[in-house]
Amino acid sequence: MSTFDNPFDPDRNLRAGCVCGQHRSAAEHEQATALHCEPVASEEKRYEGVVASAVMRAMFPQDVARRAFLKSVGASTALAALSQFFPLKTATEVFAQAGAPEKKDLKVGFIPITCATPIIMAAPMGFYAKHGLNVEVVKTAGWAVIRDKTINKEYDAAHMLAPMPIAISLGLGANAIPFAVPAIENINGQGIVLATKHKDKRDPKDWKGLKFAIPFDYSMHNYLLRYYLAEHGLDPDTDVQLRSVPPPEMVANLRADNIDGFLAPDNICQRAIYDGVGFMHLLSKEIWDGHPCCSFAASREFITTAPNSFAALTRAIVDATAYASKAENRKQIAEAIAPANYINAPVTVLEQVLTGTYADGLGGVKTDPKRVDFDPFPWQSFAVWMLTQMKRWGQIKGDVDYKAVAEQVYLATDTKKLMTEMGLTPPASAYKSFAVMGKSFDPAMPEDYVASFKIRKAS
Repeated sequence: MSTFDNPFDPDRNLRAGCVCGQHRSAAEHEQATALHCEPVASEEKRYEGVVASAVMRAMFPQDVARRAFLKSVGASTALAALSQFFPLKTATEVFAQAGAPEKKDLKVGFIPITCATPIIMAAPMGFYAKHGLNVEVVKTAGWAVIRDKTINKEYDAAHMLAPMPIAISLGLGANAIPFAVPAIENINGQGIVLATKHKDKRDPKDWKGLKFAIPFDYSMHNYLLRYYLAEHGLDPDTDVQLRSVPPPEMVANLRADNIDGFLAPDNICQRAIYDGVGFMHLLSKEIWDGHPCCSFAASREFITTAPNSFAALTRAIVDATAYASKAENRKQIAEAIAPANYINAPVTVLEQVLTGTYADGLGGVKTDPKRVDFDPFPWQSFAVWMLTQMKRWGQIKGDVDYKAVAEQVYLATDTKKLMTEMGLTPPASAYKSFAVMGKSFDPAMPEDYVASFKIRKAS
């Protein structure tokens, strides 16, 4: 069962009933492995549940005794009796008082794309303030600038592409500095857009010689486009040209005929359609449904020197992500992040992205509610997959300790603890298998996965 289920329900099981020991049945365990971001009615109720569950477990080590007690006296009487012997209200207040932030005034950098939705909306919608912080979110031109400003401590934390903290920690493209990811910003949310003049080239085998933009070398966009091309028999290093272009400059480059297409984050894809210069070839979820895109990251130095500030930041991001995961909130969010100091895009473009009902640039209107979604849990198996692609395309060479790097950078254990404290239900494990274009990935066998590809640079 969830820590935040009602401990005074005699039909609930406070004890283990599944393989991980957190759920009362195997079915409930299976359901819980898919993340549920279902906030309770209020922070007070959430903390009350945590404290009451802990007290009931202590008083009734045998669950059968707890059930018998509750069925005999009823939940209300049980709560009243418990309150006479244990100061539940005081304990709840103490539990709710997290350590005071060492630093309340913080700067968080972001790129103006919908992947950064939780980071951006947390400012105008009050999620940072709710967790005791005064955060300035700073719009930034490109990923290299984000990286450099974060490394130089101009930003306390930042919106980063999911592979970037891994690359920085390994010293790829910059000096090696330990970075960490407590939360994934979004899943899905990208697409392959081609210039309108290529609307008859829907078969990737016809794309030899085309020029494609990607936002950064260490990006899911680069790895997904390379994967897609290679699965269609094209070598991304010899058959096409890949260019790193900051997302805000991609549409202008498509309009100027400097590139033939891109695999980009939203809202860039939809903006190209809105401006009449491109069409949606496919959504990135059609390559890998549920893939990570961007992350929230900070240096280990910041985490060590300001642990309470970092924890409060992470709570705010997880809180905002849970809010963004609900479809009924998406139009409100589109209006909140549209202004010039945030994404600077027409609300209608952002609504098409966030609601999943969108013009495809070919005269049709499509609907896919999961075009972009939000799930903060930093699966370490995601990090292992990114490392396999870094190895596949020659960005890292030699032996790779996939598991060690994944667990150093992706803070699944810490996030799981924090999410549980917030009343959410994180997955029981930080590793899971998934499929990319129908090909299964087993995070326990990364080297076999790399070796299985015919088109690759890895030696």
